[in-house]
Amino acid sequence: MENTKTQEKRDYRPVIGLEFHVHLATRTKMFCGCRVTYGEEPNTHTCPVCLGHPGALPVANERAIELGVMAGLALNCEVHPRAVYARKNYFYPDLPKGYQITQYDEPICTGGYIDVQTSEGPVRVGITRLHLEEDAAKNVHAGESGRMHGSTGSYIDYNRGGTPLMEIVTEPDIDSPEVARATANQLKAILQSVGVSECDMEKGQLRCDANVSVREPDGSFGTKTELKNMNSFRFVERGLARELERQTELLENAERVGQSTMHYDPATDEVHELRSKEFAHDYRYFPEPDLLPVELNEAWVREIKSRLPELPEEMRDRFVGQYGLSSYDAGVLTADRELAAYYEAVAAEVDPKQAANWITGDLQALLNEAGVEVSESRVTPEKMAGIVRLVSEGTVSRAAAKDLLGRVFESGDSPAEVVEREGLAQMGGDELGGVVDRVVSENPDEAERVRGGDKKVVGFLVGQVMKATRGSADGGRAREVLLEKLSR
Repeated sequence: MENTKTQEKRDYRPVIGLEFHVHLATRTKMFCGCRVTYGEEPNTHTCPVCLGHPGALPVANERAIELGVMAGLALNCEVHPRAVYARKNYFYPDLPKGYQITQYDEPICTGGYIDVQTSEGPVRVGITRLHLEEDAAKNVHAGESGRMHGSTGSYIDYNRGGTPLMEIVTEPDIDSPEVARATANQLKAILQSVGVSECDMEKGQLRCDANVSVREPDGSFGTKTELKNMNSFRFVERGLARELERQTELLENAERVGQSTMHYDPATDEVHELRSKEFAHDYRYFPEPDLLPVELNEAWVREIKSRLPELPEEMRDRFVGQYGLSSYDAGVLTADRELAAYYEAVAAEVDPKQAANWITGDLQALLNEAGVEVSESRVTPEKMAGIVRLVSEGTVSRAAAKDLLGRVFESGDSPAEVVEREGLAQMGGDELGGVVDRVVSENPDEAERVRGGDKKVVGFLVGQVMKATRGSADGGRAREVLLEKLSR
């Protein structure tokens, strides 16, 4: 019976689509002149329009429309000459009008795609639609959980209400949580590269929902659930994995998956049902009577397209051709515009492949551990190039250079100063020979085994040399000297 269940479980295939809500990089709100702000005193950037006062009329933000067109072009969408605003009706405290101004039947963009690099190769994920709308206000729940459940009180900050928002909906082309995370990262990189949004998830500038179901073993689609408002792509991946496990377990036990909205709790690594999921007719959409349809001039759209910068996919291909990098390394470097610029500054001074190895490996690990961006690092491109140069010239060993990078990362001192102060310069031949002699004398049994032809313990002896020299010896050279002495 267990083998049968295992086989059935393998036959359930994930079907995932993503929805992104993205704050557009405008100075003012979508339908009024209030300034877009983050972290300021609550309810200080509001007006009769964004507070929904009777008789206050909206006026569409032209810059937000321009940024929406830019995003659509960058995502290979069809930009429509006409888009119509609609009212999405629902009652909630963060929506003072009782409805949200959005686009429904006639969105500004449809039918695009992005090509996502994954460990299994490239995957094309379709874009169903891109439309413009206004954001709701921010609910703040007092208490340890930060959620309504268990809170001691709830408050509303209307500063966020009316912020220009772009919703991007993908096709259900994603077949694993890993590909979902890669898709989210790729889309974020594209939006940042064209400057339509900063995509700072901590500020709520980029939020991600996921629609997820499992395809039955006979090929038929299952019931879809929605995971809401996950605030990191790592949580998107983990939340999807847990929800897929939940749905598969229900189906294997002959239970029904209900169409519902789910919440992923990172603290417990579990998903919980929030409510039954709404349908489109629940919102009673109808055209917004206070706003004219958006009419886009074809020449204006062409002019916007001509201003698009180099996109991440184009930059990745250029890095492969210009610098001789692997597609993977080029993808890592171009996923972040600042990291790509940092790399190019280093690669202009030293070997491009060595620069890529150091940046995608040791430097990236330090950045991740410290939780800082490359632009905030004390290791400037000039200092990174200096470290790579010291290794290539043989001044410091690879092992010592790793230590050197860590010290420069902490202090911000120049690599040359740290090498001089800490004595990290690579050991010369005579000095290295003396250390090898000492290691051989301290480990006679292992040395004798090497003399007898057992090369398995050479690595151990080399390790002892590196330990004795605190990494200042070159490992390859230490191995050569060791074998030369033990062959006499």
